[in-house]
Amino acid sequence: MKTISISRQDCELMAPAVIAGMMRIQKMSDLQVRRLFDAALEAGINYFDHADIYGEALHGCEKRFGEALRLTPEERGQILLQSKAGYVRNGPYFDFSYEHITETVNGSLSSPGTDYLDFLLLHRPDALAQPDEVARAFDDLATAGKVSAFGVSNHTPGQIELLQRSVRQPLVINQVQLSITHAPMIAHAVAMNMQGEQQSASRDLGLLDYCRLHGITVQAWSPFQAGFKSTSFLGSLDYPELNALIDDLTKKYDVPPIAIATAWITRHPAQMQVVIGTTNPERVSGAAQGADVMLTRPEWYGLMRAAGYVVP
Repeated sequence: MKTISISRQDCELMAPAVIAGMMRIQKMSDLQVRRLFDAALEAGINYFDHADIYGEALHGCEKRFGEALRLTPEERGQILLQSKAGYVRNGPYFDFSYEHITETVNGSLSSPGTDYLDFLLLHRPDALAQPDEVARAFDDLATAGKVSAFGVSNHTPGQIELLQRSVRQPLVINQVQLSITHAPMIAHAVAMNMQGEQQSASRDLGLLDYCRLHGITVQAWSPFQAGFKSTSFLGSLDYPELNALIDDLTKKYDVPPIAIATAWITRHPAQMQVVIGTTNPERVSGAAQGADVMLTRPEWYGLMRAAGYVVP
């Protein structure tokens, strides 16, 4: 499994290029969760992504993870555990207050039965956020050893800068939606300065370049999803040209289609991670294979063009 380096306050951490998302495990049996976990480890994935709002009840998936696996301290030390805070589902609204962040983290520790999180992300921007209050929460969580490193999710460069002005710990991750067919953060620069071409507009204020310049790891969520809140593009009749090209590449590299979708993201020099949400062990293994597929430039751009983007 290809690994990437994540900058932390105390060290450079080597992490897998593929992360196992746990947002759909609520109704799985202990055996099913264990099989999913084991398949991830076997594929080289020791990084698991959670959020307090995943599951039917608050911390539902985190609790299911802990109940099913019952990791020993040694086993816990061999994995990376990430969770998110700030999204209040019964609004919905967002809350970056000191009380909400610290209360959420305490729940994200007790639910899976762990003493610390390797990474805590702020889930979506809170327009009412007070950066100094976020900083106080992060300081207390870091001092108590409850969180090792911090980041954000779905944040713009300006929002990160505003937080980082107060927060002492470096914000080392930004988790955003990205797939071959949902790639405005990459595609707008390819069509740069093309008047009248919608693709040339930057909708995220140059987020990808900003993250690269500031040592922030981009994590891609919904990497197989066609667009926001839509179904997968893999095998979809809406993307015949894209899937025909993916099928050709699966034969060349002897991998499943999901691996090519993964490879398109991991091939980018930004050294991004791919967060997969499947609960199928075979799909976990297939996606992981993509991290080691080095697409050629013609193949990478060909996939982008087949997805409907302009490649001048």
